[in-house]
Amino acid sequence: MEPFLRDWAKSAGERNEHVTQIYVLDKLYAITNKHDHLLDLANAHFQAQQYTRALSLVTRSELHHRLPAAKHLAAYCYIKQNRHDDALGVLGEKNPSHLFTSLDASRRKLQALNSNSSLTSKGHGKAKASTRLERADRSEERDFQDKSSIKYEAAMCYLRGLCYAKQNAFERAKDCYKDAVRIDVQCFEAFDQLMKNSLMSPGEEWAFLESLNFESIQLETGEGDGAQEAAGFVRNLYITRLSKYGRLDDFSTALDTLSTHYHLAENPDILLARADMLFASSRFEPALHLTSAILSHDPYNFACLPTHLSLLYQLHHTTTLFALSHDLADTHPSEPCTWLAVGTYYLATSRIPEARSYFSKASLMDPHFGPAWIGFAHTFAAEGEGDQAIAAYSTAARLFQGTHLPQLFLGMQEMALENLAIAREYLTAAYELCKTDPLLINEIGVCSYKEGDLDSAIRSFDLALRLAEDCEAPPQQYRDVRLNLAHALRRAGRLQESLVQFDEVIRLGLRDCGVFASKGLVLLELERVFEATVALHEGLALSPQDPLASELLGKALGLLEGEGVLGGQDEEAVDAGLLGKVEGIRRVRAAGGERGGRRKRGARVEGGRDEGMEVDGG
Repeated sequence: MEPFLRDWAKSAGERNEHVTQIYVLDKLYAITNKHDHLLDLANAHFQAQQYTRALSLVTRSELHHRLPAAKHLAAYCYIKQNRHDDALGVLGEKNPSHLFTSLDASRRKLQALNSNSSLTSKGHGKAKASTRLERADRSEERDFQDKSSIKYEAAMCYLRGLCYAKQNAFERAKDCYKDAVRIDVQCFEAFDQLMKNSLMSPGEEWAFLESLNFESIQLETGEGDGAQEAAGFVRNLYITRLSKYGRLDDFSTALDTLSTHYHLAENPDILLARADMLFASSRFEPALHLTSAILSHDPYNFACLPTHLSLLYQLHHTTTLFALSHDLADTHPSEPCTWLAVGTYYLATSRIPEARSYFSKASLMDPHFGPAWIGFAHTFAAEGEGDQAIAAYSTAARLFQGTHLPQLFLGMQEMALENLAIAREYLTAAYELCKTDPLLINEIGVCSYKEGDLDSAIRSFDLALRLAEDCEAPPQQYRDVRLNLAHALRRAGRLQESLVQFDEVIRLGLRDCGVFASKGLVLLELERVFEATVALHEGLALSPQDPLASELLGKALGLLEGEGVLGGQDEEAVDAGLLGKVEGIRRVRAAGGERGGRRKRGARVEGGRDEGMEVDGG
């Protein structure tokens, strides 16, 4: 009866008929009294979410003291019941470091084997090389471990990480996740926790990836070439999960290989990786096109939704946010991402108290959900509550130590409060984590400007624009950075360069009275009084009551008293000259293709005020 009952239980499990599976496995264990069948029965209870019964079966027989699989199951049952201390009691606190694979040692072994295999005959060389390759990618300690036991040891490292994360011991959790991947490079759940929760900086992520021994991947059947290809495939998959700041060529190569050679171009994870790259480069429209394509085929892809919500917010698609939030609230009320969507909608519509309530709800449902914490802090920043915003951003910085965004936002808040020394510390900490974010470099430039270090500010703004250009970001997304550069050049006395930047800002569609007033001020300092009056008139046409533009226009007209009609010249000749100059200005602008666009959020200089810069909220 044993084969019959085993097949019956297997077929029931394939149909998710858990009651049948448990019933049959219970009889199978009663007949055979084998440990394997007891473990199968406990696993069936676990799949049916009967965690207490599964745990009772494993612990009553003390099977978890003898089999790694049973220990793993017992710990997982405790975790599902939120008994994390008990889970650590079963797992122990020490990771099996003797099971780590060494990439350097493996490569040395492979080199030695390759040199030895060249001396073998053609008839027996392939079989011997294949046998040796299977052992070369493992350390001597691992040779004494069963292959399935090694995978369970890696899985238990992952469970230790979950327990430490619940106890807010994030450094220990990070070490456990990293050890799990070192033991078994195919333990993706541990790798996903490292990436999803931003537990490492971009530089640390790449260093960790380079240290992994993908050559330890073995195939059940096949030659060494198949294992080598599998190693490259897994490595490319892992590259797509790393931070999208820096090493874009490596990302592009990995994505192209997966898309063309393995036909994964339409896979949701590959599309999401491309969308994240575009989002990091401020190319919001094409990124939104990709996330929308993912959700059109899988409307409840919760890995994609945070990026999609951010893009909808950036592009002010409030109607889409409203519809998506309602759908998620109806279908998935127990998901934190649902209430993130609702909070994002309220934030986009400036209903700040409601947004704060729903961001808080999302963070309570999952205390390690980074976007909810950032959104919660944004609500305080939007209302000018600097102290509360700093407290919320500080919590996010403590929870997500591998991302530079909380430190960046902390620096922006401290600058708004004129605490420049503290702001500089936060921005420096953010720069240590990420050196390629144009928005961060812009904020460092603003801090330098406020401190009076104009040369450093100019260098920062120049670098931010170069980084944006390298990312192929739309120029309109970084108009404010260019405007900051124009003001810094003006304050530094580099008036011609400043005028070029002001003209470029206007050409990119930033038609603001303060911009025209600043341009008029530069023209006045260059003694181009008539052009200054034209610029100031354009600014006052946008904001007739602007005091700065009105004051500057009065000074410009005073300087023109001895010229033109005021100086006694022929009125018709003066009018003809004016018309010619105005028409010339219009032709230049028409050729430049004056365009509109939305501002990128961040720090920006206001007007032509000499007393300093002001930072836009959030």
